[in-house]
Amino acid sequence: MHSYRYLTCHALSGQVLAWDLPLSDVAYGPELSGPGSLTATLQPHLAHVLGTMVDPGNTLIFAERDSKLMWGGLIWRAEPEAGKYPIEASGFTSYLARRHDVHGNLNARGPYTYGDPCKVMRDVWAYCQEQADGNLGVLVDGTTSKAKIGTPAEPYSSGWWETRTLADMVVDAAGVDGGPEWTEHVEWAGDVPQRRFRIGWPRLGTRRTDVSFTTGVNVADPEPVLYDGDTYAQVVVALGSGEGRARLRAIDAVRDGRLRLEQVMDLPAVKGTDQLAAKARTERIARQIRGDVQRLDIIDHPAARFGSFGVGDDVWVQVHDQWTDYDGWARVTGWTLTPAQGDQQERMTVRLARADSFTYGG
Repeated sequence: MHSYRYLTCHALSGQVLAWDLPLSDVAYGPELSGPGSLTATLQPHLAHVLGTMVDPGNTLIFAERDSKLMWGGLIWRAEPEAGKYPIEASGFTSYLARRHDVHGNLNARGPYTYGDPCKVMRDVWAYCQEQADGNLGVLVDGTTSKAKIGTPAEPYSSGWWETRTLADMVVDAAGVDGGPEWTEHVEWAGDVPQRRFRIGWPRLGTRRTDVSFTTGVNVADPEPVLYDGDTYAQVVVALGSGEGRARLRAIDAVRDGRLRLEQVMDLPAVKGTDQLAAKARTERIARQIRGDVQRLDIIDHPAARFGSFGVGDDVWVQVHDQWTDYDGWARVTGWTLTPAQGDQQERMTVRLARADSFTYGG
């Protein structure tokens, strides 16, 4: 039987508010280039602890399994609902969506011409955490890349009058052609929960030959293989900022012996032709994939111990039943861990994407 514990801390001081917050109906996990989330329920008779242990928008929460930190983030919602007291939290990067570049160009760190998008991400966090009452104590990897953001003709900039969120700038940096990927990580540093913004280039994770998801071994509920003609396209037209004939446009197309199918992307916030072309290419590659297992429920097993694989890893997947016949490499794009409760066994829902639907820089 595995032991779980949920800690809450004051977002600024780091003071521990609760060493073991009593939660039920818990589900949490990280994601690829996203903050991840946690949902849980506080028993109504314990609602009196909210003022001291849970303060939405000002409280960090960490999930621990067998003394190992598995996830951390910020509580954003805690309010009664139909006789229950649900709690909702998102990873630390969700805080960037509540912050803006009020100085412009991250207080003179930009604009960027042929800049490294990894540096843009670090600059965003540095700007965020140097402002009064804005330091979450998030450490950012020193990863560098050969990807570029901004050109002499179109420098990547952020004017204070644009009221852009800092989260938007992280999305832009990750969205350039061959750009970096990111996720969040927590671990104990002594008796302090350390939070880290991990940057991977040319990719996060690696191909794992020591981990597998297999029917009859550790796959609990196999999902059918999807063959969807409605989502298929080998021609993608991406429309960026501007109006009429002046609107930015990028087309990424290939011939593959199949009937021509087109997809239009409406991206009015994208102001750079390089970013627009990268988004079109990424979308076209993803939409050409046929035969995809998008999620699996797995149990803790020597074939893939919970915590032994990470977001971004490629894992060999074998799913076989009366409907499904699939063998191939799939990439872990996120996972959600649901602890055992009542008659329900501990389970992890792993979100997957075909490994060959990704392209990397380098």
